[in-house]
Amino acid sequence: MNVLNKVIVVTGAGGGIGREIVLNLLAKGASVAAVDINQEALAETLKIAGDKGSKVSIHVVNLTEREAVEALPEQVIAHHGSVDGIINNAGIIQPFVHVNELDYEKIKLVMDINFYGTLYMVKSFIPYLLKRPVGHITNISSMGGFLPVPGQSIYGASKAAVKLLTEALHSELKDTNVKVTVVFPGGVGTNIMKNSGAERSNQPVDEKQRQKILTPKEAAEIIVTGMEKDKFSVLAGKDVYLMDKIYRVNPKKAAELIAKKLKH
Repeated sequence: MNVLNKVIVVTGAGGGIGREIVLNLLAKGASVAAVDINQEALAETLKIAGDKGSKVSIHVVNLTEREAVEALPEQVIAHHGSVDGIINNAGIIQPFVHVNELDYEKIKLVMDINFYGTLYMVKSFIPYLLKRPVGHITNISSMGGFLPVPGQSIYGASKAAVKLLTEALHSELKDTNVKVTVVFPGGVGTNIMKNSGAERSNQPVDEKQRQKILTPKEAAEIIVTGMEKDKFSVLAGKDVYLMDKIYRVNPKKAAELIAKKLKH
């Protein structure tokens, strides 16, 4: 779906990849409904948008509250006149601890934001997207959604749920005007650890590892391009391409490689 003159809803738009997705869409001629739980962060996104800010509406929404999400489509339409696509980018990781050390409150929060927040958005917007000449749903999963990462088991489970939900939606909507894309980012230089309350102790990053990390701007370009090309799935980053290949051939070896890398 060409985003020119389209209205796209972006969650997690207050920073990181989400903010860069907003700016990328604006540069390509789209209008954007920017969604985040943090009003100050949304205001900063609007400020950075500069003279293109007139094409942005900001919506402070807690994605774990279903009724608030269900009210969002009409709010977007009231401002922009229509809605053509959604990019479900918002998400958090868990503290870097094993499942037996993770409390149920944090487990529920990760699942509520990453999976149920995405599900609420999809369920709320599909009826409106089906009425448009063309529509699009892009859901952001993760490399951790197909590759097990010790210390991020619940995060991975939530992103695996997003993966299968999105792939099933692709099949369910294949004979409609609505296209569906799932995205698997690898390492991206964002503040997700800090924003999720999951910071690890400072560890040096070697140059080879650093070169594999995408900037949020690079990730946003890959995501929006994948949306415009109606891709079934998008791999974002050199690391995710490599681990996807290894995992397809030998899942156990891939899991062991990740576990060993994290251990050291």
